Amino acid sequence: MTIVSVSLNDDILAEIDKLQKTLGFSGRSEIVRAGIRNLLADEKDRQNLSGHLFAVLLAIHDEKSDDQVTEMGHGYDKLITTHIHNKIDGDRCLEIFLLKGDAEEIKDMTKKFQSNKKMDHVKLITT
Repeated sequence: MTIVSVSLNDDILAEIDKLQKTLGFSGRSEIVRAGIRNLLADEKDRQNLSGHLFAVLLAIHDEKSDDQVTEMGHGYDKLITTHIHNKIDGDRCLEIFLLKGDAEEIKDMTKKFQSNKKMDHVKLITT
């Protein structure tokens, strides 16, 4: 087994500690491994998508990133049938994109949002 060092801020550590107690994980490392396994499974599922899709892309981000999110979304106007922007608390926003189009383009849009460091959470739901 290889050891990998990861830097996490205090907020994330507090959430990990809550999960550990709530879900009964034996330690922080087990939670990180479970998270990585989930990410790998999600990515495998996404890579297997093909053809014409209907999908929902959810993105949670800091309010300061609104302009960047809008700009990223405009690059995929032909996929986006509906876009809902909602403030979810103080300075965080939820973006809901209803998408219709080619799987490869939807995967590309999802990847762009997931790789953006300003996104707190990104989730693709497909039919």
